[in-house]
Amino acid sequence: MFIQGMLRRFKFRGVTLKLVILESGAKARTIKKYLGKGWIVDACNGHVQDLPSNRKSKDSSKAMWASNPGELPNPPWSWTDRAERVMSKITSKAKKSGVDEVYIATDPDREGEFIAWRLSEIMSDFDSVHRVSFNEITKDAVISAISNPQELDMDLVDAAIVRRLMDRLVGYRCSKFCRSWKLRSMGRVQTPTLGYIVERELEREAHVPKEYNSVSAFSNGIELKVRFHESDDSSAWFDDDGKHFPDRTSNTDEAKVTLEVINSERSLKLESVKDGTVSRRPKAPFSTDTMLQTSSSTLGWSISKTSKIASTLYQSGHITYIRTDSTRTNVSARNDVRKHIESKFGKNYLGDGVGESGKKKGNAGKKKGNVQDAHEAIRPTNPTMEIAGDDRDEKALYTLIWSRFAASQMSNSIRERRSMTFSCNGLDVPVTGTSSWRTHSGWEEVFSWSSNVVQTHPPEIGFSVGNSWGIDVDANMTTDFTKPPRRFSESSIIQQMKKDGIGRPSTYVSTVTKLVDRKYVEKDGSSLIPTVNGRTLWIEVAPFYNQTEVYGQGLFSYDFTSNMEEKLDLIEAGEASASDQWSQFVDIFRDMHNIALEKRREKPTVRQIQYLQAILNRMTDEDRNAVIGDKLVEELTGEEVRTIIDGLSDSAQSNIPPSEKQIATILKLVDRLNIDLSKFLNDIGESDISELTGGRGGSASNAIGSLIELDKDSPATEKQVATIISMTDSLEMPIEEAMDAVKTESIGVITKSDASILIGNLKKTINSKRRSKK
Repeated sequence: MFIQGMLRRFKFRGVTLKLVILESGAKARTIKKYLGKGWIVDACNGHVQDLPSNRKSKDSSKAMWASNPGELPNPPWSWTDRAERVMSKITSKAKKSGVDEVYIATDPDREGEFIAWRLSEIMSDFDSVHRVSFNEITKDAVISAISNPQELDMDLVDAAIVRRLMDRLVGYRCSKFCRSWKLRSMGRVQTPTLGYIVERELEREAHVPKEYNSVSAFSNGIELKVRFHESDDSSAWFDDDGKHFPDRTSNTDEAKVTLEVINSERSLKLESVKDGTVSRRPKAPFSTDTMLQTSSSTLGWSISKTSKIASTLYQSGHITYIRTDSTRTNVSARNDVRKHIESKFGKNYLGDGVGESGKKKGNAGKKKGNVQDAHEAIRPTNPTMEIAGDDRDEKALYTLIWSRFAASQMSNSIRERRSMTFSCNGLDVPVTGTSSWRTHSGWEEVFSWSSNVVQTHPPEIGFSVGNSWGIDVDANMTTDFTKPPRRFSESSIIQQMKKDGIGRPSTYVSTVTKLVDRKYVEKDGSSLIPTVNGRTLWIEVAPFYNQTEVYGQGLFSYDFTSNMEEKLDLIEAGEASASDQWSQFVDIFRDMHNIALEKRREKPTVRQIQYLQAILNRMTDEDRNAVIGDKLVEELTGEEVRTIIDGLSDSAQSNIPPSEKQIATILKLVDRLNIDLSKFLNDIGESDISELTGGRGGSASNAIGSLIELDKDSPATEKQVATIISMTDSLEMPIEEAMDAVKTESIGVITKSDASILIGNLKKTINSKRRSKK
């Protein structure tokens, strides 16, 4: 009531209110503080409209929509969950308050532009609708953006639309395909990402541990190692990748003798010293992937926690936009932090600065073809503020981001290094070691909060050749085995995705999260381990789509997926036609999908194998041999299994218990028809549901048939509607023409029986067209 009263007062006094719409409430509260009176600032809570997904919508089951040449499809954009109510409140309040100008300030990326486009359509009744964006939520950035509104970037919008259409087509068609293996889903980016994790697990399983021995000792606080073999030695030790390790030997007896000699002598003679200096350069400011990786290694956080805390810091105005591939920063921010560094540490702590991909400033520039790089790196909005945030986690991540940005403008850290070679009486092989100490901390100074004790002085004994170095404690012999490759962690899989150009900053976290949620991958600490379903999807199902070499090795290959991401970037940059790219993708996918369907028919499905095996298990050895001979069921082709099943008598197929699906179908239909199960079973001559038999000719099948007959005038199921839409899409047949064939007004009122008839007819038409092509 208070707010409404204030709004009426503004209107009464002749003050024209303006409306700003953002994505989150936290961001809205921050910006409201900057704009003050005369502004309504509201949040739409993310996406407001998207491709239909509500099962009540007839379009929710469509994999794709038709379009005219040179145009993108124009699907019906449906409200997302609760969005209609949110936008209704925002619109109503704005109209009552006399708002005549609307500013849409969603995120400055592809998805943010798509949201802005949908909001501009929803708010089109207002006199003026402007698009504004900013890379940081500071007062100066917000006021500047509001003062300089832009037009919608339709290249960005088109890229977002094509990405949705691609993901929808692949997700719907391929997910249906993989259900033959009782799997849940496949995805354009999700499945190749799973591939990395499965392939790494296969590498681990194939690893053969290789034994090695090493001997080490400590003298004057420095670790020294025995150098057993040079690379040209016939006994030289190499790992599986061919890397030479001079301090390792396969000869256990030699290692034991070496250990005994060193512990007996307890003294080493310094034979030679090689001087050197090591200069360590700072790393570039954070991009999305490096922030997620470093937060994992430094703070021990999951990617979802880092993403959440970073979002809060951005929405509170403490850091710049968090979804970026860039390592560039603006001149003003760099100058501010350099002044702060010089004031706090001194001029000798300033460096040349590193920017794009770790290059020196001046070489920084936008990556060709990657529009996600249009933003700055992730940095503090106030570079002179070392601490920010409302709680411990926010402060920890902010400190990490500030340190990384400050370090990028600082001098290299410098260490003196001495590489030493020792001899020992009784040994034919040398002992080596390295001493190093830091002489200039440089950029490491701002990371002192996270580092261990650093050596800053050389050992007191000095480095005079001929000196004797005593052994601090007994030398140690280690016998160990090579380890298999490390499993991917959440952060390292994102690093791999970025390396191969799969996904973008806005999708990294959600892609990995989906794999875990859909139980294709499980987490063991920080490690990602593929489940049985995950392995099945990548090893058995994905190859059906990876047999056509178009862009790489097929639909779910890393090359193809990366190529599609690059095409989306080109659309975003205005360098490629969205409609052309979509049309090309549809043609390529159609070919790949049809090949996959043909290949699948060559092999029996999991369900077919399980069904036939259940029948064979109840046969005598003689009857079994008559059916499949001496073959295993797994050795049969798809055509052979279908022929065998079709040729089995009803009695053979009814001599098995009902499947879980048959029982579930009976219970579902009984519940839908609201009839008594016991009475129904008694009417068809069965005493109990547990007494039913399975198979197509079994009593369970007959019971389902009777229930379907009772249910035939009910509305068609969602699955039937989806099947009809998919089949008409495949035939490029208008849905109205299909409805006319069964004398039905629309697909929204088609009955189950009519849907069943129509599906049968459409299936015959599809099969006929396939045969004519052959």
